[in-house]
Amino acid sequence: MSYYPVSLNLDGRQCVVIGGGRVAERKVQGLLACGGRVTVISPELTAGLLALYQDRLLAWEARLYREGDLAEVFLAIAATDDGDVQRRIHAEAEGRQVLLNVADVPQYCSFILPATVRRGELTIAVSTGGRSPALARNLRLELEKKFGSEYKILVDILGVLRQAVLADGRPQAENEALFNGLDHQTMLAFIRQGNWDGLAAHVRAVLGDGIGAGVWPTIRDIFASSASGAGRPAE
Repeated sequence: MSYYPVSLNLDGRQCVVIGGGRVAERKVQGLLACGGRVTVISPELTAGLLALYQDRLLAWEARLYREGDLAEVFLAIAATDDGDVQRRIHAEAEGRQVLLNVADVPQYCSFILPATVRRGELTIAVSTGGRSPALARNLRLELEKKFGSEYKILVDILGVLRQAVLADGRPQAENEALFNGLDHQTMLAFIRQGNWDGLAAHVRAVLGDGIGAGVWPTIRDIFASSASGAGRPAE
């Protein structure tokens, strides 16, 4: 089976996690980080899940799964090793057309979860189509070493620059040429060095008057948030 890679917008959408163990806790944390409205269905919770419930970050139904729990649900995750419960959840999800992931049971999944590396808005996903989660995990560990926190800074800066250039109303071809002129590796090197002057000079050399003066304070603030940045850049 070949899976179609996609990024879901879960902001404000109802998500259900069935199970209250360590696997469920990891899944819940990921859903909450993406803005999902999470309900956990399980007689018991891990200490971590209980803390989230006490902080009112999730809803908790302290019982076993029962048919009807997926009504008006956008996405469900079954984190239980009970085969009969897995089968029943899958049947309901199919009937209601609810997106479903059943941990370690790919034949019941309408989607699978890749191993991911997140650096702010940058997400790098690795999947083996369910054939070897261990390999996907090892590749994720390698990627975590290669892509450090400087990539979050770079992505945030590029996002601000893109909006500024687009707001100037140039033709698409001109915008594309400006974006392609920014050397990402050069910018990363300046971020790692904490070299604000070098970064600003590079951006000005490529974009020229393509961004207004009002954008620079925002870029400076983003740069200063870098752990490798030497404090706040000079005004």
